[in-house]
Amino acid sequence: MGVTKQALEQAFVDLRGKYGGVKEDYFALLYIAEEVGKPVVDIAHQVAFGNNDFGIDAYHFDRERRNLYLYQFKWSEDYQLFKGSLARLAVAGMDRIFGNPHQVHEQNEMLLQLKMCLHENQAIVDRVLIYFIFNGDPEKAEGSAVLTAMREDLEKKKYLVDSYFSGRDVTLSFQFLSNETRKKRHQIIKKTHRYTISFPSSVEAHADDGQLMHVGFVSLLDLHAMHMDMGQRLFEKNIRAGLEGERPVNRAIRAALERIVKGDALPSEFIFNHNGVALYAERFEPDGGRATITEPRVLNGAQTITSITRFFEENEKNRLLDQHRDRLGLVRVLAKVVSRCDEDFVAAVTINTNRQNPVEPWNLRASDRIQLEFQDRFRDELGIFYERQENAFDALTDEDLHVMGVDQYKAIKIRPLAQTFLAAQGEIDRMSRLRDVFEQEQMYRAAFKESYLRTDARRILLAYKIHFRLSRIIREIVEKGAAKYAYVGRARNLVWALLIQAMLNDSKIDRLIENYGTRLVAEADFLEHLKTLASTRVRLILSEAFKEQRYQELIAEEKYSFLRTKATFQRCMEAADDKYGWKKQPL
Repeated sequence: MGVTKQALEQAFVDLRGKYGGVKEDYFALLYIAEEVGKPVVDIAHQVAFGNNDFGIDAYHFDRERRNLYLYQFKWSEDYQLFKGSLARLAVAGMDRIFGNPHQVHEQNEMLLQLKMCLHENQAIVDRVLIYFIFNGDPEKAEGSAVLTAMREDLEKKKYLVDSYFSGRDVTLSFQFLSNETRKKRHQIIKKTHRYTISFPSSVEAHADDGQLMHVGFVSLLDLHAMHMDMGQRLFEKNIRAGLEGERPVNRAIRAALERIVKGDALPSEFIFNHNGVALYAERFEPDGGRATITEPRVLNGAQTITSITRFFEENEKNRLLDQHRDRLGLVRVLAKVVSRCDEDFVAAVTINTNRQNPVEPWNLRASDRIQLEFQDRFRDELGIFYERQENAFDALTDEDLHVMGVDQYKAIKIRPLAQTFLAAQGEIDRMSRLRDVFEQEQMYRAAFKESYLRTDARRILLAYKIHFRLSRIIREIVEKGAAKYAYVGRARNLVWALLIQAMLNDSKIDRLIENYGTRLVAEADFLEHLKTLASTRVRLILSEAFKEQRYQELIAEEKYSFLRTKATFQRCMEAADDKYGWKKQPL
């Protein structure tokens, strides 16, 4: 049994005079004391009381097992609370523990004790295990898009562990654990991805803020070996990693490789016909025609690397390839490798090295933190996959969805979700200018409001589902008077926005949420309800709002631009207030 609320409160009352801190600090103290079977007084120096924890609340070294345990505790069922701790640990904590030997005034006494423990036992530590312990479900935490992205930032710091232990093979692993069960789950084991590659003709460039770039020629087979070892993680920073494999450029690369194997083209020609690749590395150390690259990520060139992987798969039983594989070993591509830079700099390089093909602005937003937050929200509350990256859903198997905790076979997509939020806000002019919305920071933040992360996801889903049947709903209005309402076909976004307000002002909204707010399908009964709202409410609101002569003249002259302005939405809401007492309701 884990630490109970009663035990936690009693420990806080009994011990806060001695150790200080806040109540949650005693969660760590009681948990570790029970785990190692020692009195709290014997392990209190291993717990951080107060702030400045750099992402670590406590530690313990098991001499017999040769394990160093690092802990982060949350007295909550909400795994999202680990976000701040993971960020602190990745940005500064790992370097403070395993890297920079100098002291800082901000670190607490526990960190000083941890560093002393490490120094004394440096030669015998075999494993470093980082445990994130809370009262919730570890499976949900492990499936979180936000925590996964943050954990990957943390995992890239494995090289600090390797360096601290002088290159010994010390394992670094991560686990989310439940205080309730204390059941040890599969460990997420992290090894350092470090490769020695051929890299002749290297030149070096420095940016003013210390960023570093090396330019040279890399073997295509070295890139292939990285992909086979790292898999899709190699492409996690590449916005084109999800593109399908049968694009013309992919076929052209495979055809070029086939000609080289057959002897119809020289390996040296490939470098002249190829744009090259761009990579990011935690460390890049050139050394006389070779280089050691630590934790590489492809920023541009995913198609090249996946094409050679596909080429080997297609020619698995090709004797000619076996006989002349050495020819592929001579194929090189131009490569630039950036290092010593932060995430914002890497993001900028990624965007600017992917300009050779059109890049839509919503693709560039796919890995924003708020998009990851929405992915978690829809998964946790609705069991629905949020396709923030283009084509991501199609690449998933049924097993992938099951592991992720997704039980529906349709996905919410980033563009119509943005339009849903804009419709709910009455920003109908922006609904048709999505490029501007995703490109301009202020408009983007206004569309994807932080407050929507606290909205009942079922309300969002109801508003989102309207666009599935919007054409049929508009037809319902027009059928009530083909001549009178012909213009409504030009007011698609306005109708969507008014239908959202019609639902939110409906006395039956709670029943709608309960009956239709959990599945990503346009149920027949839900469609009928929307059609009724469109016919008996939205249609009459439009009639009232546009009864003045000036609007009638614009409609007669087929000048419909006024239908796509926020001012028109506001006028319609005024008419709705006069007629039905509606107020603009937030999602």
